[in-house]
Amino acid sequence: MRVHVRQKEAKSLLTKASGFLEGYTHTLNPYSGCSFACSYCYVRQMPVALFHEGEAWGSWVDVKANAPELLEKELVRAKRRGPVTIFCSSATDPYQPVEAKERITRSLLDVMSGDLALRPDFLFVQTRSPLVTRDANLLARLGDRVRVSLTVETDREDVRRAFTPAAPPVQARLRALRELRARGIPVQATIAPVLPSSADFAERLAGIVDRVCIDDYFMGDGSGGRRTERIGVRAIYDALGLSDWYSRDAYQRVYEQLLRHFPQERVFVSQQGFLP
Repeated sequence: MRVHVRQKEAKSLLTKASGFLEGYTHTLNPYSGCSFACSYCYVRQMPVALFHEGEAWGSWVDVKANAPELLEKELVRAKRRGPVTIFCSSATDPYQPVEAKERITRSLLDVMSGDLALRPDFLFVQTRSPLVTRDANLLARLGDRVRVSLTVETDREDVRRAFTPAAPPVQARLRALRELRARGIPVQATIAPVLPSSADFAERLAGIVDRVCIDDYFMGDGSGGRRTERIGVRAIYDALGLSDWYSRDAYQRVYEQLLRHFPQERVFVSQQGFLP
């Protein structure tokens, strides 16, 4: 799919967090739109996707060209009011392909990891892209004020291709987690949403990370699974002959597998795994 990239001037950058992310003071999205276009993405059902000039989700990305200057100003104001905790990102992937060229996310990390007076009290970076390793030097500056959460919904590459054909391969994500952890950056593997996986999934993760979050559509799409149902992702499960994985209790089989390889206090379920 050809992606239409536009340069835009954002009016604001830090958005007050609420709902699922109420544990944070702000969310931060370097881009609008996401070319990974994951089939199950709940953002498909949000206004930013439904009312964007008639273009299909995944076919456009708006680059917030003035983001670093704007973030610096907004951080100064926000920190005057108290602690600042940031979730990046809630409606896009900060390391989608356009970031390799535009480097907006890197510029924001440069702001947040530079001047001590501008450093957030906590920064949560949510991505599915190994490109995050490029910025390991900036992330390391934040020490224990940062956590990188890298989505690994499955260890089956055939399943990954069926649900997220434009997203990075599973093995590349696992290598990224290993590299970040080796460099001392706090990380977690995020199985969200739970997709069909092998019986060895938890064991593979245990050799790489010491913290895992697990989530599914019914807990994590913000509507008890109704948004996902409207998207029609169930059809992919049916086509793969894996319909039994599309259910409210499917996550339990992976959760129980994880508990055989991780201490219970290192396995987080849904919202608790994303909080500061």
